[in-house]
Amino acid sequence: MRPALRSSLHSVLAVLLVLFVLVTCPSGARAQAGAEAPVPRDVITQRDAVVPSLPAEFEVIDHDWVTFEFPASVRSRVDPLARVADEFRVRLSGDLGHPILSGRTRVRIARTPAQMAELAPIGLPPMPYAVGMAYPGSHLAILCLLAPGTWEATDLVEVLQHELTHLALADATGDHPVARWFNEGLAIRESGELPWQRRMTLIDAAAARRLMPLAELERAFPEDPRGVALAYAESADFVQFLMRESDRARFGSLVERVRSGELFERALDDAYGVDLRRLEYEWREDVTHRYGLLPLLTGGGVLWTLVVALSVLAWASRRRRAKAKLAEWATEEQLQRSAAALPETKDVRLSATPPNDAPSSCAPASSPASHGVRVVEHEGRYYTLH
Repeated sequence: MRPALRSSLHSVLAVLLVLFVLVTCPSGARAQAGAEAPVPRDVITQRDAVVPSLPAEFEVIDHDWVTFEFPASVRSRVDPLARVADEFRVRLSGDLGHPILSGRTRVRIARTPAQMAELAPIGLPPMPYAVGMAYPGSHLAILCLLAPGTWEATDLVEVLQHELTHLALADATGDHPVARWFNEGLAIRESGELPWQRRMTLIDAAAARRLMPLAELERAFPEDPRGVALAYAESADFVQFLMRESDRARFGSLVERVRSGELFERALDDAYGVDLRRLEYEWREDVTHRYGLLPLLTGGGVLWTLVVALSVLAWASRRRRAKAKLAEWATEEQLQRSAAALPETKDVRLSATPPNDAPSSCAPASSPASHGVRVVEHEGRYYTLH
């Protein structure tokens, strides 16, 4: 087959595949994407709010600048977050060009959406669809282990990074207001969440020429799932456009100007040397170049076909990980409940002299009779308690 003919066939197949995905997605993956999409208004800026005391079963980890407050049974899921938070704060400080989160920040972790509401400042409940909330006035972030509606396990790292970004931006700007699309777009960009959905949404919108004006996003984010997904995808992509390597100094200048009290849009004009309308026009041209149909009809068609295929695979992988995480959590908590239900034994060592390199606090036992050591039975296997 001639090279020119083979290239043309590749382009045609690429277009057909992408159009098939875009047409069928609303009833399948895209419908799921809308259901999983984060929804706006997860930031409440009110000051002087009264934060309720912790439930009795909660534990606290004080880690330098951040305090984690959580149910005792989920400690294994919280311990890694301290290192993540440290590294993320350093990165955020570099991106915002200003020291941030220097005061005491609290992160509360709830088991369920109902408990999330109990942990929130009085009179300021979380939105019913939120897996995380930021309260900059109280230096507080609240995360939920289960997503409302789907009851799937949330990605604690992503949610933590999203809400810390809201707190950090308020810190860097001195609590001066910024555009809604800027606040949400920065949080999505920094946390890196849902990249497959954002890519697919922008491909769809660019091909159909239905990108939403930023002025419309500033007035109010849409309420419907597809509109919400597009609003977040655009916001994150436009913030990424503002943070291009060639414009990093301008981005830092924008944050500093807002911090000094300059109105956000005026600060944006002064920092970038052009007004928002011109910046939006340049961004739209860039989006069309990256996500429009033209690349599909040229040599980039095969590349974009791979992007679409990988995006769908990423979505499926994310669902599998969430289900596996829930199963793992259920097993851990069942073992802990079984251990707590056993009566206390006096003058008996709770150890069966395990090997020095035993990897965990529970080791398999061949039978309940393990030299007088307390054991827990789970799914037909016995575990000694050390």
